[in-house]
Amino acid sequence: MGKNHRSDILFFFGVLLLGWFAYTARDVLLLIYVSALFAVVISPAIRLIRKIRINSFRPGRGFAITVLMLSLVLALTVFLIFAVPPIYYNAREFASEWPHHLASLSHTIPFAQNMNATELQAYGAEIVGGAAGLFRNVAGGIFGLFTGIILTVYFIIDGPRAFHWTVSLFPVKHQERLANTLLRAERRMRNWLVGQTLLMLTFGLASFVVYFALGIKYFYVLAMYAFLANIIPIVGQLSSIVLACTVALFDSPHKLVGVLIFYAVYAQLESGFLTPRIMKSTVDLSPLAVIIALVTGGALAGILGALVSVPTAALISVFVDEYLVKRKSASVAA
Repeated sequence: MGKNHRSDILFFFGVLLLGWFAYTARDVLLLIYVSALFAVVISPAIRLIRKIRINSFRPGRGFAITVLMLSLVLALTVFLIFAVPPIYYNAREFASEWPHHLASLSHTIPFAQNMNATELQAYGAEIVGGAAGLFRNVAGGIFGLFTGIILTVYFIIDGPRAFHWTVSLFPVKHQERLANTLLRAERRMRNWLVGQTLLMLTFGLASFVVYFALGIKYFYVLAMYAFLANIIPIVGQLSSIVLACTVALFDSPHKLVGVLIFYAVYAQLESGFLTPRIMKSTVDLSPLAVIIALVTGGALAGILGALVSVPTAALISVFVDEYLVKRKSASVAA
């Protein structure tokens, strides 16, 4: 067997081993990727802090990183203290009352009279059990969150060094083009997150006002879920509306109609006014590409995969545009 054949076999098994390792450690790798992505997005805030001048004091990079991370931890702590307890109690009350709501569904809507109440109660019990399991996983989620914060700090500290090291791995003649492409991808991902955050706030506040005005139970937790879920485009907003419609249905059909009218009006307002203005400088992705990215990310890594799917698609689109589309255009022109 020649040397080339042995090299090919070793390369093949090396790829298999690398694939097996990536699959086995996919949760850790995903956490690392999300932390790196978050570090890329918030890095400009460090530059803004460093531009602050107080007399002769000029903040250094270490000071700016410390201020930024302490601000994030403080905001997270305030959220956990003041927002999480009412959300938890509302969600627990909703889960405990779910079987009763399901059993009495026939009194609310006529076509549910033929439904088996026992089966509905059993289904409700499964939901309550699932909710209990969800709360049991909160501790693990908090641990992962703080692990991600620590990783993000390290990525921010070593970000410039890692960037230059990555670029230096490529031939010198390609380094400038690669660096410019990476910087353009960074701007596109950052713009997407800023725009999506504004849309999240708008939808969350609108949901809070409308659900409160309609007198829907658990309006607080529904509005908070609408805010958080909307970070996942399309899917998150639809899931929050489905949940709100379910709660409104158990209370009164008129409230259900109110929620549906609210969503119909808001969807038109967002697509016709908010999105074109807020997201005009963000990712240049078609709705079909966004849906494909969401489905792929969700299938590969669940909710976290769906969360990072759109900025990842934006990153890929920048490289495709730079290294495939432009090359093809240049070859056609030649």
